[in-house]
Amino acid sequence: MSDASSAFRTLLPSDGGGWEPVTDGESAATVFRSADGKRYAKCVPAGHTAALETERDRADWLGTQDVPGPRVLDWRENATGAALVTSAVEGVPADRVTAAALRTAWEPIADAVRQLHGLSAPQCPYTRDLTLMFATARDVVARGAVNPEFLPVAQQRTAPGELLARLTPQLTQRLAQEAAEAVVCHGDLCLPNIVLDPDTLTVSGFIDLGRLGRADPYADLALLFATARETWDDEALAAAAEDAFAVRYGIALDRARERFYLHLDPLTWG
Repeated sequence: MSDASSAFRTLLPSDGGGWEPVTDGESAATVFRSADGKRYAKCVPAGHTAALETERDRADWLGTQDVPGPRVLDWRENATGAALVTSAVEGVPADRVTAAALRTAWEPIADAVRQLHGLSAPQCPYTRDLTLMFATARDVVARGAVNPEFLPVAQQRTAPGELLARLTPQLTQRLAQEAAEAVVCHGDLCLPNIVLDPDTLTVSGFIDLGRLGRADPYADLALLFATARETWDDEALAAAAEDAFAVRYGIALDRARERFYLHLDPLTWG
């Protein structure tokens, strides 16, 4: 067990849950799962509490909107840091099913995304709008904190400052589109954050809600399509699936807009 995992033990509920660290995922937080698999505890050190509070509040809000996801069960804080305890969303992450199974799940995923995006954006108290995310990207780039592994392969040898500069001329247009069409976005709608029922291949729920808020729908669609392509690994199949998604969701795909958000997202983590 790592030193971080040991330190966070003081934050975990002492109810005989048999908490074990979860090693998968890219989050900087330390995540534990109860022995019965029904709860998760995400722990962060002191100084990072605000970000975890953000996730707690968004998960709490989404739980009132009839959209499936984790329920907030407990919030614990001490000198070590903070812990968010949630119910598990039962099922398998969508990036861990076969290409055929993902194709079967694709219409239910489109329906679930449409349900999320169909929530009243004006009534959502949270934002991850383009103004905020572009400012975040500028900060991450200025600090030299962009992780090149998050970038598309073709961009990994290009300076992050240059990548951001390429997006800047589109900003006015994208802000106008967002203002006209903002929805409630997941904010990090990668396949690992969509949990499927392994028997029915319907959506059990969305997880990792720290970036949920009002935004352009393409902030979600760009990431969803990109991660689905990693499973299908066939351009013709992926293109056909995306067209089918657009019909089911009810949108005419704007590929330039999709690329803008796909290329912005990696610059916002760091």
